[in-house]
Amino acid sequence: MTRLLFVHAHPDDETLATGVAILHHVRRGDDVHVLTCTLGEEGEVIPAELAHLEGAPGDPLAAHRRDELAGAVSVLGVTHHFLGERTRGDGPAYRDSGMVGSQAFAHPRAFAGSDFFEVAEVMRTAIVEIAPDVVVTYDAQGGYGHPDHIRVHDAVRAAVAAMPSAPSLFVNLTPRSWVLEDRAWLLEHLPPDLPYAVPSPSDPMPPSVVDDDLVTHVIDDPALVPAQQEALRHHATQVVVGDGWFALSNDIAARLAGREGYALLDPASGELVPVEGTVRGLAGEPR
Repeated sequence: MTRLLFVHAHPDDETLATGVAILHHVRRGDDVHVLTCTLGEEGEVIPAELAHLEGAPGDPLAAHRRDELAGAVSVLGVTHHFLGERTRGDGPAYRDSGMVGSQAFAHPRAFAGSDFFEVAEVMRTAIVEIAPDVVVTYDAQGGYGHPDHIRVHDAVRAAVAAMPSAPSLFVNLTPRSWVLEDRAWLLEHLPPDLPYAVPSPSDPMPPSVVDDDLVTHVIDDPALVPAQQEALRHHATQVVVGDGWFALSNDIAARLAGREGYALLDPASGELVPVEGTVRGLAGEPR
């Protein structure tokens, strides 16, 4: 049995970015943990009936998203932790930073605005306590450039690099061919009466989309999609979930295809580690 730790910035990231890998390894019998670094206090609320939570004094969205996260991780079947937890069950030591230049970024507990060496040490302590064989997080651009995601990547890298017996470190990447296939699928399957846009093949792709040959580890199991959808439905403030697709507050549809790509990262250099062929899973499974 392998112990895996998935490190994420905000509630819902665990299911959106790595839900397939989490479910795969839980069902394989591995010991899977999720570490969440903030409560997503700056998230944009989708349902009109919950709009009063967004930006309200006292951060009521934080408590609501903490409960959403608890529901999602119960579906995923993982052990959950908050980074630098202040009080047992209360939440992480850091707050959602919003985007660079926002008022939230200047908050005294803003995750991306906090002292990097302090964050890296808190991260190292958490990883040492959980003692995983494998750590999984975002690529250097944080998937799509959010400063909290980038801070997670940098802090995890620094923490793992400082450990004498370091776990294997993976980053989440998507092959470019998958994105093109998913956009074509959405054009064919998304009901036309829904108010969600579908990116065209020529539209820009997130920084985490790379050439196919850079993705060395793959989980491809469409049978996991129903469970991923069930977990995502707990994140109702942030995600609209359909049959094989989801949309965020930007009203752009994305596919839930039951597949995720990863690559090993050298924590010291930040370079991807070449691997011969393609490996199934993140825990030494047969090719």
